Amino acid sequence: MTRTRSARIALLATVFVCAACGLVYELALVALGSYLIGDTVGQASIVVSLMVFAMGMGALLAKPLQRRAAAAFAAVELVLALLGGLSVLLLYAAFAWLSLYTPALIAMALVLGTLIGAEIPLLMEMLQRIRRQEAGSAVADLFAADYVGALLGGLAFPFVLLPLFGQIEGALAVGMVNAVAGLGLVLTVFRGELGRRAKAVLIGSAVVVGGVLGGAYLMAEDFEVTARQALYADPVVHAERTPYQEIVLTESVALAGTKDVRLFLNGDLQFSSVDEYRYHEAMVHPAMSGPHGRVLVLGGGDGLGLREILRYPDVERVTLVELDPAIIDLARTEPRLTSLNRNAFADPRVVVRTEDAFTWLRGAPDRYDVIIVDMPDADSTATAKLYSLEFYGLVERALAPGGRMSVQSGSPYFAPNAFWCVENTLRAAGLKTVPYEVSVPAFGEWGFHLAAREAVPALALPPGMPLRSLDSATLAAATVFPPDRRNPGDLAVSTLMDPIILRYAREEWTNY
Repeated sequence: MTRTRSARIALLATVFVCAACGLVYELALVALGSYLIGDTVGQASIVVSLMVFAMGMGALLAKPLQRRAAAAFAAVELVLALLGGLSVLLLYAAFAWLSLYTPALIAMALVLGTLIGAEIPLLMEMLQRIRRQEAGSAVADLFAADYVGALLGGLAFPFVLLPLFGQIEGALAVGMVNAVAGLGLVLTVFRGELGRRAKAVLIGSAVVVGGVLGGAYLMAEDFEVTARQALYADPVVHAERTPYQEIVLTESVALAGTKDVRLFLNGDLQFSSVDEYRYHEAMVHPAMSGPHGRVLVLGGGDGLGLREILRYPDVERVTLVELDPAIIDLARTEPRLTSLNRNAFADPRVVVRTEDAFTWLRGAPDRYDVIIVDMPDADSTATAKLYSLEFYGLVERALAPGGRMSVQSGSPYFAPNAFWCVENTLRAAGLKTVPYEVSVPAFGEWGFHLAAREAVPALALPPGMPLRSLDSATLAAATVFPPDRRNPGDLAVSTLMDPIILRYAREEWTNY
């Protein structure tokens, strides 16, 4: 009885571990897609639906294997450990060198789902061989261990594996655990069901799988550096993965002329040092032409917009709200960035809050004369909320009487519907707007909205502030849009529940 009990505990413990590993593989695919593609909802839908479908197919395909359930389970776990452990690495390679990420993701989700689906029928048969019991009780025991294991995997992935190992090494480590758990159960509890040849094949296969996963783990850092560099034209001088995004800084190698420093977040260009002043002058200075003693910056963690604000000696205080503390640390310490932002974060007038801007605004304690909204483009579900009616309503509430706000609004040329959706949403929030656009060679034509509560704000520049890219004449011309890029007037307002701007942006940017 004691021996049977121990065998059942060992099997259920293996179910627990394998379930945790399976959910980690699933979450790793979703997370990688959200980092590389930016469409969290779309990536999650693809991965979850395909894997659930494949799990059903895997369960059917496992039926003929139940006669040799122990050996089949060990083989399934070794293949699953190998492919699941290598999944992130292989998909990253497909993205970096082959531009075949989505087909590779579909294939990987189907294969992993099939292998995961084959586990339960085989484990059920193995559980019954230890001790026969009613089907309902056996299913309850098995699924209880499976679901609790999935809970562990779901919590361990974001809070343990990603912070300690990162995506590639984390998946490889889980693959090794998966292989040990599956093979360990079979070679101990079910060793009597294996012939000498089967044992030798399994042990040999385990050595190969362990060697591949271990070798990949040792080479993962070099692989990631090489793959990342393949995505960027210029040498990568800094790269890090944070809980929120991948931060990459590149610097061109120039034999003559000015070096070009570029910042990328999740692969999207944030600025080029050659022409970033054109973007930041256009975004900041029209808003500063009125009262500007108290300034709020939402986003803009690189400090370049902050640099422009701090040129005004009568600015009393600037509060900057940035989600990712890593980008603030980089802007404070990286010599290339501190040279560009002129050590803006060292100015005693600057107060930094590392919080989600939406959440922070709900409890904003002050009112501000100027608000600069410098958020990443609305090309993902995470950023679309920062272009919503609800968000702009919170920003409007934080404006002091007579205050003005400037909103980074994307490209009126490449994504005109997304651009004008920003205007319609600002107006729906009770703000009066003036749209304008400037040329930023690294981006193309880029647009902003100047907004105020009481009346349509005058688009003007503060007197006595010399600028490199703007004067009164060019700013006046910036309000003129060609006929094919004017507001069609019938675009929907973007909200939290219906982030229509996300659809506009995706549809339009696919053309370029």
